[in-house]
Order: sequence, then structure tokens, then C-alpha cells
Amino acid sequence: MLDYGGLSPPANGYEESRILTHSSPTIDRLRRHRWAATALGAASLLGMVAAFAVAPTTDRPDVALTTVIEKLPPPATTLLEAGSNIYLREERVRRSDTVASLMNRLGIYDGEAMRFIRSNRQTREMARRLRPGNTLSAKVGAWGELHALYVERPGKDAIMVVERSGSGFVAHEQAMQLEKRTVIKSGEIRQSLFAATDDADIPDAIAMQMVAIFGSEVDFHRDLRKGDRFSLVYEALTYHGQTVRSGRLLAAELVNDGNVLQAYWFAPEEGEGDYCAADGSSLRKAFLRSPVEFSRVTSGFSGARYHPILRRWRAHKGVDYAAPRGAGVLAVADGVVATAGRQNGYGNLIVIQHQGTYSTAYGHLKGFAKGIRKGARVRQGETIGYVGQSGLATGPHLHYEFRVKNKPVNPLTIALPIARPLDGRRLAQFKASSQTLRKQLTMASKVTLAAID
Repeated sequence: MLDYGGLSPPANGYEESRILTHSSPTIDRLRRHRWAATALGAASLLGMVAAFAVAPTTDRPDVALTTVIEKLPPPATTLLEAGSNIYLREERVRRSDTVASLMNRLGIYDGEAMRFIRSNRQTREMARRLRPGNTLSAKVGAWGELHALYVERPGKDAIMVVERSGSGFVAHEQAMQLEKRTVIKSGEIRQSLFAATDDADIPDAIAMQMVAIFGSEVDFHRDLRKGDRFSLVYEALTYHGQTVRSGRLLAAELVNDGNVLQAYWFAPEEGEGDYCAADGSSLRKAFLRSPVEFSRVTSGFSGARYHPILRRWRAHKGVDYAAPRGAGVLAVADGVVATAGRQNGYGNLIVIQHQGTYSTAYGHLKGFAKGIRKGARVRQGETIGYVGQSGLATGPHLHYEFRVKNKPVNPLTIALPIARPLDGRRLAQFKASSQTLRKQLTMASKVTLAAID
């Protein structure tokens, strides 16, 4: 009778046949090592005979020897506990993978586990959602029996767990215990901000946070110059050493046309966190300069403009931003939605009432973001709608108006109000908490990791 080393024998002939015809990884390695040792011994003996049988007639020329050291990757298999014969293996999904090929690379040869994965509703859904780059890990016995399988669920901060329970298997979702690590990166702009951040392997979410931070100081549509530089310190959330997603941008420096801008995240003991300049002054302006990210102005504020649809001259009381259909439109400041609906030539229109006498209007929208309705409160930088072509519009774009006492003014030239600065106690807290970030930002600024040709 086959000795299973304390493991339960297979429940059917298929598994027993596989076990009888497949050696364990440990036995295979011992066989390979024994064969290699024998071959090496034979080769050494032949080499000795050749050396004594053939004598050199002349002096041997000097031969330059080169030592090549190659760093080999660590083994993908880890023994969890001495004497347990349970291994932890990890693999990433490839484009051509199937469930069977993944199980094979993980060293899983367990018919019962395969039948469960293919029949269980949760695991079938998991298999359909697997994408290249997703990570799987498994606890596998010496004979290929599955003890536990872990599959990451991107976007959910969770993993699917399939584990042996009694005589069968169970599947459930488990929250990931994410760990934070600090990342420092820098880049130089040659073509665009996103091209530079992509080259430096900086997540888009971090780039967008930088745009939001400096959006009231720099118009990213028009102000960036070739050779401008940026340095960033941000959080990466990891699970078992693998980055799951990016976190908060902690510090940023942007050198724009020789002008140095810095921002540091500050979370006071009381109240909400915000970004401050190096001297502790608040960077958060009451209004952003632009409601659309990475677009261009196609029509400015004017007292007389020829309307392409009405075919007559009339005042243009706002600014038009060309952008792809469906691009997000941002609230330029905190406020309350006063209008969210269709209105004449504006098409789908949102009007937001801000502090004091200020209001802003966003026209020609394709649609509204979830929860945007009259009376809803919005935060600065929140997506409120999407670029479209509703109303009197010849193409997808955003019509944006800035109003003071309901009278439109030019949003590109008006002096925007600022948020309240830090008081004395919070200023002292900021200076103490930002010391480490200052050092990390200085370190990042000394190395340019992205240079776009």
C-alpha cells in the first residue's frame, strides 16, 4: 500500500494514478543532484586522463579569465514550517493563463480542489475576473494537495480565500491588512505632465493629487514649460510586499518656469488635514483656476463673439474648454448645488453657490455625477459632471462661468479669494510635523528619474 506520509489517501483513482506516476519535488531534486554529481565525477575523471596523456609542447599563452556573477531570483517556493511539508508558492497571472495552467505552475495537483473551484459560484466569479498581473499564492503539500489558495481582488482591498475545511473546501472573502511605505520620485517635463509621470512610474492618482494641490497656482493647460521639474513624496499601500494602490501625496515640489512651489500635507490634532507651503501658509485657495484637467481654452471671455450656431455676434460670458466627451468636470470650490438640469442653450447645466456672493456655472454637460442634484453639497475638486455637447454646442466642450452677485466675470483674470491661514498653534504643529517630509523632498529633488525626449 502507498505510504502517504500521514496524509489521507486520495478519494478516487485519478488522484492515486497521478501520485503513483509523479515524484515529489524533493525526490526529483535529489535524483537530479545525484545524476549531476555522477556526471561531474565522470567528467572529472576523463579530464584527468586527458591531462596526463597529452603533454604541451610549447608554453601556454596567457588566457584572460573573466568572473561572471549572476544574481539569481529567490526560489518561489518557501517551506512554511520545518517538518510540515507544506510550501507557500506565489505566481502572477499571464495573458494566456487558464485556471488549470495557474494551478499547474503553483504545483497544485488536487482533483478535488479543481472540482470545487470550477463548481463554486464565488470561485467561478473569481476566475472570470482574473487579469494579467494579478497575484495568487497557495499553501501546497508535498504531494500537490491544496491547503489554501489566496487570490487578490484588485480595487476591493480584499482577497478571495479558498481553504481546506474537513473533507472539503470553503471559499470566502477576506480584507487585506495593507501596510504603508513611503515612495520618493522626481521627473522632468519634456512633453506633458502625464508623459513625465508615466516615465517615472508614478501612479496617475498621485499625478492628479499634484494637479489638485497646485491647481490654484498653476494653470496646467497653459503654464507648464519644457524643462519644468517636479519631486514627490507619497504613500504606497502594500500587501505582502506587493503594491496594491497608491495612497496620499505627502509632499510635492514643482519648479515651473523658475518659480518653486512646495506643498506639505498637514493633519492637525483637531480638524481636517490640508496642504501648506513651506512657510506654513495654506495652499488651499477658495477656488481652482480651472474646472477641467488637462484641456485647453478654445474661446475666452468676450463682449462680442460670433456664435457658430446662431450665426450672429453676441457676448460670450464664460470660458470654453475643449475636452474629450465624458471627461470629468470638477467643482472649483466648496458649495451647494443651486441648479442641476437642462436649461436652454446651456444644455445640461450645473450652478453651484459658493461662499459669499460667488457662484459658478458648468454647461453643455453630457450628464451629472452620482448624487449631484439641487441642494447637494460638493467639495472642491469633486467630480460633478462630464463633458458633453448638449444645448447649443458644435462639439464636446465645457462652458464655464464665474459669477459675482450673479454677474459673469472673467475667471482667468479675477483675483480669487484665499482660504484662512494657519493660526499660531497649528503653525507650530506644522513646522514640527513637516521636518521629515522636507528632508525626503530634498532627497527626491536631487535626482531626476524622468526625462522625456
